[in-house]
Amino acid sequence: MLVFGPARPLAAASIVKTITSRRNPLVKRYRDAAESGLDEVVLDGAHLVEEAARAGIGVRVLAWSPRGAQLPGVRPLVERFEKAGVECWSVTDAVLQAMSPVQSPSGVVALADRPAVTLAQALKPRPQLVLVAVDVQDPGNVGAIVRATEAGGGTAVLLAGASADPFGWKALRGSMGSSFRLPVVRAGRPETLSALRMHGIRVIATSPRASRSLFEADLRGPVALLVGAEGAGLPEDVIAGADETVRIPMREPVESLNVAVAAALLVYEASRQRGADVFRGP
Repeated sequence: MLVFGPARPLAAASIVKTITSRRNPLVKRYRDAAESGLDEVVLDGAHLVEEAARAGIGVRVLAWSPRGAQLPGVRPLVERFEKAGVECWSVTDAVLQAMSPVQSPSGVVALADRPAVTLAQALKPRPQLVLVAVDVQDPGNVGAIVRATEAGGGTAVLLAGASADPFGWKALRGSMGSSFRLPVVRAGRPETLSALRMHGIRVIATSPRASRSLFEADLRGPVALLVGAEGAGLPEDVIAGADETVRIPMREPVESLNVAVAAALLVYEASRQRGADVFRGP
C-alpha cells in the first residue's frame, strides 16, 4: 500500500525517463490491459489513481503528459509514486493518447493490479446488504451501481450473468473509486445465487408486476437486492426463484428507471429501514 504524506514539488530534473514513440512496448501493454483487464486495469485520471493507491491496490506504472503535469496535485502524486518504487514515465501527448482508452485523456494514466475478491469474501460482512446486478451490460451503469451502493451503505456488489466487467476502464471511471473500496465480484448467475443461499441471505427481486412496493417490504436483515438488465429487467426464472419481489412505484406515464437509479433507491431504502447511520464519516 502506498502511504501518502507531505510531498515536495517535483523537480523537472527528476523526470529522467521519457517515451516519445507510440511503438514503445509499454503502449501495447496499456492497450492490452484496456481490452482484456485480466491481470492489470487502466486508470485514467489522477483522482482514480490516488483512490486505487489509498485502497491498497498495487499501482505498477504511472505515465503523464506535459499537460497532465500541470494539473493540480499531479506533481506531488508523481513524486510519491517514485519514492514508493512505482515505474514512472513522462510521455508525449501523442503517446498518452495511445495509452489511454479515453477519447479525451486526462493527462495521467496508470496500470494497476486487478482487485481479486471472492464471493465468500464479498458476503462476509454482516448484516449483508448486497446489490446484485443481473445481465447489466452497460459499463457506465455498472460503475454507477457500485458507486451508489457504497454511498448508500451497501456491503457488496455482485455482477451476475452477462453483466459488464466492473474493472473495465469505463466502469472504473463510473465508480469514481468505489470499486476499490467496496467488495465487487463478477460471477455466473447460478454461482451467485447459490452463494447467497449458502450464506442465508434473503433474495429480493425487482419486478414491475410485484404487488408490494419497496417502501412496504421489509428490507432489514441480510438481504440481496436484485436488479436486471437495461430494458429487459430480471429474467423470469430469477424472479420466480426469489424469496420476495418488490416494485419501485412510479407516476404515470413513466414505466422504468435507469438501472443505477433503481439500485440507489433500493439500497437507500434498505439502509433507512435498518436505521443505520451510514451517511456520516467515521
